[in-house]
Amino acid sequence: MATRIDGKLISAQIREEIKQESRAFAAAQGFVPGLAVVIVGDNPASQVYVRNKKKACEEVGFYSEVHALPADTTQEQLNLLVDRLNGDDRIHGILVQLPLPAHLDETEVLLRIRPDKDVDAFHPYNVGKIMIGNPDFLPCTPAGVMALLERSGIDPAGKRCVVVGRSNIVGKPMAMLLLHANGTVTVCHSKTRDLGAVCREADILVVAIGRADFVGADMVKPGAVVIDVGMNRRPDGKLTGDVDYAAVEPVASAITPVPGGVGPMTITMLLKNTLTAAKKAAENRRG
Repeated sequence: MATRIDGKLISAQIREEIKQESRAFAAAQGFVPGLAVVIVGDNPASQVYVRNKKKACEEVGFYSEVHALPADTTQEQLNLLVDRLNGDDRIHGILVQLPLPAHLDETEVLLRIRPDKDVDAFHPYNVGKIMIGNPDFLPCTPAGVMALLERSGIDPAGKRCVVVGRSNIVGKPMAMLLLHANGTVTVCHSKTRDLGAVCREADILVVAIGRADFVGADMVKPGAVVIDVGMNRRPDGKLTGDVDYAAVEPVASAITPVPGGVGPMTITMLLKNTLTAAKKAAENRRG
């Protein structure tokens, strides 16, 4: 039976470390890290995420602002808000909650956020720094996966790592972080031939495709580490991942549950990036 990688527990440990570090930072610098979250429209899932982010900031002693804009907000209005936050010294991280309403250009907005306040690490400048292995910020979900592996004593070095999914938010940066950790990485996607055979080669299998219970026991090598990034809702309303947990748990050596695995780590890594941004702001003030 696989070891259950407890994202709630590991997340709580890291948040306590961030809280202590933030307290020391504030005492030394005279200001606290600040995060601004922008949400447009009334997407229920996005509203839950935003509330959780504000609560997390309060827990670790950060300053936070939530800017909830109506669904008919124009591109110009959103751009002006981002510009104002870019120039606000209390704000060290800016996060625009995706998805945006269809009439708004996500790319334009993400490009407008100053790279030193881009705590989601979506700006091309930060994506490029991740690619060359010299990041200021790490994208939150892949960074959360790496923290889970590290704190569970799982070293990717020399291991065959397979990432299922090639999104800009998870799949591609996940592959880069595993590569920087000296894993041998394969990225799979909808055009991959014989996906099951490729997955069965993995020592570490990371699944992020958004298809409920897609990966079964027949796709997992005995003893593999399985990281489930998926978050799907079954017809009965229950959350499930991209991995059939009940089927795969007896085969794997370690596995993340859904919920309670990767999910709690994402906001925790956002807090870590915001603290990093505040530290860089303090350095720039000192000149």
